[in-house]
Amino acid sequence: MAREFEVRREQDLPAAPQQVWDAVATGAGNLGWLYPMEVEPRVGGKATRGDSTVVAWEPPQHFAVRATQDGGFSNTLTYRIEPADGGTSRLRMGIHWVHTGVVDDAWGWDAKSDAAEKHVDFYQHGLAEYLRHFAGRPAVYVRAQRPEPTADPADFAALRRRLGLPEGAAVGDRLPLHVPGRDSGPEEVVVDWLSTDFLGLRGPDALYRFFNGSTWNVPIWLGHHLFAEDADEQQATKAWNAWLNDIQA
Repeated sequence: MAREFEVRREQDLPAAPQQVWDAVATGAGNLGWLYPMEVEPRVGGKATRGDSTVVAWEPPQHFAVRATQDGGFSNTLTYRIEPADGGTSRLRMGIHWVHTGVVDDAWGWDAKSDAAEKHVDFYQHGLAEYLRHFAGRPAVYVRAQRPEPTADPADFAALRRRLGLPEGAAVGDRLPLHVPGRDSGPEEVVVDWLSTDFLGLRGPDALYRFFNGSTWNVPIWLGHHLFAEDADEQQATKAWNAWLNDIQA
């Protein structure tokens, strides 16, 4: 018997519908706030998000992509974009999970639904940050991960301290960030998201994103979006991977 759940979110975005469409339905836009996902612009087209197919393509109003995964899981990600006052937009998004296989106790249905809910909130916040501060700017995506999972919340707390976050830090706080691989001194960043599971820092040319693993017993990882004209994906990935895994050069 199939099981399913759905996450739905609505948000007002500080951008016109075409800008929102470009952010969610194109490869260049996804690099700025989500993760690399190239999209073939037609119904039936492929998207590089697992084994994914475009199932709705009505620019700039309705976009949807369906992905299938091992173990009998599939999900459909849907965006509906409506114009709003003052050149802004209203976005209605949803992700619909279906499972027809046997659930693995180590990474079961409850864990998947909890992770989906929380990741959706973090990413949709990132979309608003991208549109507000970096819309249309070319981005480089940087990803790094620790090799082992963790179930200890202290590991992510230690990472936050290494970044310079004081106890009692809050969204809106500003702090100097020493960016790995950069010799030009620290840059000022703003804490734009802070929770048990995620940390978001916004710099003048970057969205820095850190993902806790202990809630779901997976590795700690990071996924950054760099907008500086001289951003080098390979160099930045190497530097952040060394920092995350405390590798001495």
